[in-house]
Amino acid sequence: MYLKAKIAGKVGDMSRAIIEEERGAAGRGRAPQSDAARVDLPITGMTCAACARRVERKLAKVPGVRESNVNFATSRATVRYDPAAVGVREFVEAVRDAGYGVVEEREAGGDAEREAREAEYRGLRRKFVIAAALSLPVLVVAMSHGRIPAFDVPWINWLQLALTTPVVLYCGAQFYRGAWAALRHRAADMNTLIAVGTGAAYLYSTAATLAPGFFAGAAGAAGEMGGMSGMGAAAAPPVYFEAASVIIALILLGRLLEARAKGQTGEAIRRLMGLQAKTARVVRGGREQDVPVEEVSVGDIVVVRPGEKIPVDGVVTEGRSAVDEAMLTGESLPVEKSAGAEVYGATINRAGLFRFRATKVGRDTALRQIVKLVQEAQGSKAPISRTADRVSGIFTPVVICVAVLTFVVWFVAAPDEARFTTALVSFVSVLIIACPCALGLATPTAVMVGTGRGAEHGVLVKGGESLETAHRLDTVVLDKTGTITEGRPALTDVFAAPDFGPGEELLRLAASAERGSEHPLGEAVVRGAAERGVSLSEVSDFVAVAGHGVEAAVEGRRLVVGNLKLMRERGVETGEFEGRAAALAGEGKTPMYAAVDGRLAGLLAVADRVKPESKEAVEAMRRLGLEVLMVTGDNRRTAESVAREVGITRVLAEVLPEGKAGEIRRLQEEEGRKVAMVGDGINDAPALAQADLGVAIGTGADVALEAADVTLMRGDLRGVVTAFELSKATIRTVKQNLFWAFVYNVIGIPVAAGALYPLTGWLLSPVLASAAMSLSSVSVVANSLRLRRFRPRFASR
Repeated sequence: MYLKAKIAGKVGDMSRAIIEEERGAAGRGRAPQSDAARVDLPITGMTCAACARRVERKLAKVPGVRESNVNFATSRATVRYDPAAVGVREFVEAVRDAGYGVVEEREAGGDAEREAREAEYRGLRRKFVIAAALSLPVLVVAMSHGRIPAFDVPWINWLQLALTTPVVLYCGAQFYRGAWAALRHRAADMNTLIAVGTGAAYLYSTAATLAPGFFAGAAGAAGEMGGMSGMGAAAAPPVYFEAASVIIALILLGRLLEARAKGQTGEAIRRLMGLQAKTARVVRGGREQDVPVEEVSVGDIVVVRPGEKIPVDGVVTEGRSAVDEAMLTGESLPVEKSAGAEVYGATINRAGLFRFRATKVGRDTALRQIVKLVQEAQGSKAPISRTADRVSGIFTPVVICVAVLTFVVWFVAAPDEARFTTALVSFVSVLIIACPCALGLATPTAVMVGTGRGAEHGVLVKGGESLETAHRLDTVVLDKTGTITEGRPALTDVFAAPDFGPGEELLRLAASAERGSEHPLGEAVVRGAAERGVSLSEVSDFVAVAGHGVEAAVEGRRLVVGNLKLMRERGVETGEFEGRAAALAGEGKTPMYAAVDGRLAGLLAVADRVKPESKEAVEAMRRLGLEVLMVTGDNRRTAESVAREVGITRVLAEVLPEGKAGEIRRLQEEEGRKVAMVGDGINDAPALAQADLGVAIGTGADVALEAADVTLMRGDLRGVVTAFELSKATIRTVKQNLFWAFVYNVIGIPVAAGALYPLTGWLLSPVLASAAMSLSSVSVVANSLRLRRFRPRFASR
């Protein structure tokens, strides 16, 4: 179960653009893996998966690039290239030529990426607040439909123009810039839909405000040809400023929420790096001295005292201790260390003092290798394309073509005196009714309601991508320690020798002796006594025997509590209790002998207990059609015992941190599975990032929470079931919303183009087109609100 990090390569700084020359570590005796270099570029300005694809294609065309991958979810571009043929400057220029930005180190030092994300979020928030404040009165005026006398004034359209112009030109400028960038590359995305719809509404309304007589005639002509406009020839021209301003405000709200979630993606790396010790106590010139951990060299002798973090990886040269390696291996019990044992940076020395010789420092340590694994897993995860983005490349050109065709047909077919105005009104009607309000709201409204409902039940979902992924899963991999089990050892059994007395007396004496111990096993015995209401006695002559147990005087009696080896060294006969100890060990428990005045008094057992709800959760996952596996760094005997208790039949035991991510990858690539990983430890972070869906127990390490897509606030494994059920309900609602949004456009666009005129004599005016557009949006939102009635299988507590 000991971690042996053997991953070649180097790890660069994770909080900014990195150039990683993958020449391996030839200076350390290993051959280079590749002559390629790698750069990770944080990208700004991407708003959809189509943007990521555009940047990826642009980078791939740069001469010398061997592979490019752009992850929309993390806003990072990873490029492998020939450093002799091309450099980072060319990549930056390519990204900017595509219409996006790159966060460079020189802009703000090591925190450039974080500061850029925060600035982007602040900008979105400022624009949304302005758009919402200015759009509200415009919406009120538009919804009054002339029924409020105060709004029936000649200058009301000028007021709407004054309020809408800042929204369009300032708050919505990014949409128009994005649409222009897409147009330059002969593509279309959601920005194009927003720009076409809001731009048409704004330009038409502005023209109608500036030249009301011309457009009043157009409205009258349209009214004479049809009956749907409901306006006479003398009527004032309609304006649609609210269609432009309100859509921009709503889209900004969705992107604001998305930016907030994406801005936290780099926290996992930063928290991992923060685990490393800042200083190390090394022996130089025969004296101990504290130096920054960066100055530790291979071969240095490092001294570690009880309670301190081990600064780098190495091999123990003298001393004994118990080291807590839970952050690396996931084991709940500390590992005994003596001369010749390997130790790892960022693990914690729990007991004795020891010295070790540094063997791996800097980028070669186990901790830095885990950092590398997290980054690579995040970078390799393909972004989930939103349905609206996938269809926008076809939908937008089709709508524009239909609008242009409508204009041409009516310009030819309408009477000479009204041909231009009628064609223009019909053209605008098509664009307004095709405005992507309902399409844009279909996904975010369902996601907002779904994630909010999940939070009420203790399930925090980072975004719509996670919800979309969860409903496709077919396999769940559960970490053992802290996920299926409680994550800390607890007293499970007390067996007193027949000639000693009651078990309570044995527990009282053993717990009293362990009061001075800092070992987790001793602490478990003391907690067990407290839970059973057993009062303890004072101790004297306490001695901790590293790796074996403790000795102490309690009420004038000599107590020895520890493993079988300690009993034999003290000459204590264990007899038939050895068989019982073996049986306990077979159940995944750790047996501890207790001797009083040289005679065996009994046996105690400590184990990491299974959470009461774990078995029920596993059964529920199976009923959902999911195959459940368990992965752990613990030994196979303990792992299989826990698996049997909760009903899991497939166990992956003695798996190291890098092995966990590898097992997830193997399930994905070799077995074609869609995998969710559930864990709580730092050692789970790479696997959480590699999985299609990472689920972190909220009671676990901060790094695990940041690397995961879903967080369970209460540490209850049944929350995984709630997350899957919520995902299915939300995606079902999204599909319904998209269906109705598309049906609305399929029906509405032909009607706006005049398809019913030959049969009924009706033409759809822009006023009714705007009303239909609003109705479609209301229906989508109302359908999403039905998710508020979602009830999980296991109610929140």
